[in-house]
Amino acid sequence: MKLHNIALLSFLLVTFGAWGQEAEKDSVQDKPERPAFESSYIIDNPTNILYNKNTLEIVMSHRFGLINGGTNDLAGFWAPANIRIAASYAIHDRVTIGFGTTKFDRLQDFNWKFKLLEQTRSGKIPVSVSYYGNFVIDARTKDNFALEQHRYSYFNQLIIARRFNRNFSMQIAPSISHYNLVEQRLRNDKFAISLGGRYKVSPQTSILVDYTQPFTHHLDGSDLNSYPRPGFSLGVEFATSGHAFQLFISNYDGIIPQRNIMFNQNDFFDGDYLIGFNITRKYNF
Repeated sequence: MKLHNIALLSFLLVTFGAWGQEAEKDSVQDKPERPAFESSYIIDNPTNILYNKNTLEIVMSHRFGLINGGTNDLAGFWAPANIRIAASYAIHDRVTIGFGTTKFDRLQDFNWKFKLLEQTRSGKIPVSVSYYGNFVIDARTKDNFALEQHRYSYFNQLIIARRFNRNFSMQIAPSISHYNLVEQRLRNDKFAISLGGRYKVSPQTSILVDYTQPFTHHLDGSDLNSYPRPGFSLGVEFATSGHAFQLFISNYDGIIPQRNIMFNQNDFFDGDYLIGFNITRKYNF
C-alpha cells in the first residue's frame, strides 16, 4: 500500500474514532436526568414522577386531627382521622392510571398522569413536565345531592420540575379545581399554584416542603376570612428503591387536591396543623 494511502487511512480512522467518542459523549450527556423526587407525591401534591411500564404503586395516606383541635385528643391522635388508600399502574413509561378511596366524604378518585417532557443531563431540556388529572365521585348518600352530577369534581395540574443537583430539586405546579356543586357565593372553579422542594441530607433521607396558594375570589366579595387558606407542609422522607415514607406536619386534611384547595380553613401559622404520613410501595412486573 502506498504511503499516501496509509496516511489517508490513518487520518480517517483517527477522525471517525474521535467523532465516535464525541457522539458517545453527547449520547451520555443527553440521557434523561435522574428523578427529581423519590415518590409520586410530595406530601399533599403529586410530583412529576412516573414509573417504568408495568410498575404497580400502592399509596396509603393518613392525616390525624388538628393538634389544637381539642383538649383531650393527644395532639390529634385520638381525633377523627382522614385516610386514603390508592393504587396506580404504569401502562406505559409515560402513562399511569390509578384509583383511590378516601374516608372524608367517601371520595372515590380516578386519576391519571402523563409525562410530557423529561429533563436531560446535558441541559438541552432543562425541566421535566408532567400532567396530572383526576375525576372524583362523592359517594355519600343521595340525600346530600339534588342531582347525580353534583357528586362530581375534577382536578387538572401541570407539574414543572427540575433536579438542580444530586441533593436539591423543586417543582412548580399550576392547577385548576372544579366542583359541579358549590355554595352560591363560591365559584365552581379555583386556580392555584403549588411549590414543592426536596433537599437530601443523606442518600435515603430528605427534607420536604410543600406550599399551595389558591387565587380565585368568592363571587359575593365576602370577608377574606372565609376564603380557603393556603396549604403549607413541612416533613421528612425516608426512601429506598422500593418504597418511601413521609412524615410531616400540614394544615391540609383533605388529601384529595381539589378538596384542600377549595375548602381548607386551617391556618398553619395560626396553629391549625396536624401530623400526617404517606407510605408508597412499588412493585415491578
